[in-house]
Amino acid sequence: MLVKLSITMANKNLNSAKRAKKDEFYTQMSDIERELQHYWPHFRNKTVLCNCDDPYESNFFKYFALRFNQLGLKKLICTCYNGSPVQGNELPILFKWEEEEPKKIAYKVEITEVKDLNGDGAVDLSDVRYLLQNDKNVISTLETGDFRSRECIELLKQADVVVTNPPFSLFREYIAQLMEYGKKFLIVGHQNAITYKEVFPLIKDNKVWLGYGFKGAAGHFFSPYEDIATAGDHRKGMIRVSGVTWFTNMEIPKRNEMMDLVCHYSPEEYPEYEDYDAIDVSDSFAVPMDYDGIIGVPITFLYFFNPTQFEIIDCCEPCIRLSTLMKMPKFKPYKSRQKMCNGILCQKKYHRILIRNKHPQAPYNPITV
Repeated sequence: MLVKLSITMANKNLNSAKRAKKDEFYTQMSDIERELQHYWPHFRNKTVLCNCDDPYESNFFKYFALRFNQLGLKKLICTCYNGSPVQGNELPILFKWEEEEPKKIAYKVEITEVKDLNGDGAVDLSDVRYLLQNDKNVISTLETGDFRSRECIELLKQADVVVTNPPFSLFREYIAQLMEYGKKFLIVGHQNAITYKEVFPLIKDNKVWLGYGFKGAAGHFFSPYEDIATAGDHRKGMIRVSGVTWFTNMEIPKRNEMMDLVCHYSPEEYPEYEDYDAIDVSDSFAVPMDYDGIIGVPITFLYFFNPTQFEIIDCCEPCIRLSTLMKMPKFKPYKSRQKMCNGILCQKKYHRILIRNKHPQAPYNPITV
């Protein structure tokens, strides 16, 4: 599934995978269940498309097939492309194909109902398996299965909601296509995508926002590539991705939750940028309640963003005077990020989202307290 790793050996592995276009990692069912529980009202009587997922083998497909009736789906469409590294792992067994190395073929599965076909009193994967094996109208082939292809765009037009994990290397194209066709979606990406010039304007204009996220802001994904990861919490056959998240344009309860601000502004605690008229806040929970100017916050602040409480202004990598930073507690100098700005030695901060509090409290005055 997408994105690049944190600062570990796995970081190099994933960056290499990106360059080689080996950036497909597959989502655990537990992560899908944890996020999707917040979106159920959006699926009733809707057509769901999973267009970067191998039919039957993908956990996205399994999730929606198993909950087809609970969610009240109208239709489920799932497609894979003909170069998928996992395509064909289970389907040959399912259909008892005898080729030792089955040809990679793009498939499409369309389901309009899931019944208790084997008569065991419950709807489960065995019923889905039976459906695929016995209904010739359910599964068919595609030319390439590429989401940009003509036939896949026609499937996209049919869909109401798209849910999947698109490849990292194609994330910009993928989200642009969803916006072009006006689709509701929930997709996996890396939080660094927030800063992409193709993505940030969508976030700024409240057309896209972050979902609830992965536990601990990191995910373990099934990997079809060579297992050489060395992270401390590495799991065999999986790859750990730090900073992975969910992007969506479907309304969720947390979008209406007000952030509880408890800090007061002071020039000593909130340094100013040298190249932008704003103050720096290094911790999302330290946003001052009584500052009415522009505030630079980490990109992870978007997990708590409420459009009625804050306004998004910009996104950039501002810098602060090195002499100012040296007075701050826990400051760490990075020579690679130092630069001259207006003739002054500064250190560039990592990307900041520039926001404004729409409802700041009156400035704190200790004399009147």
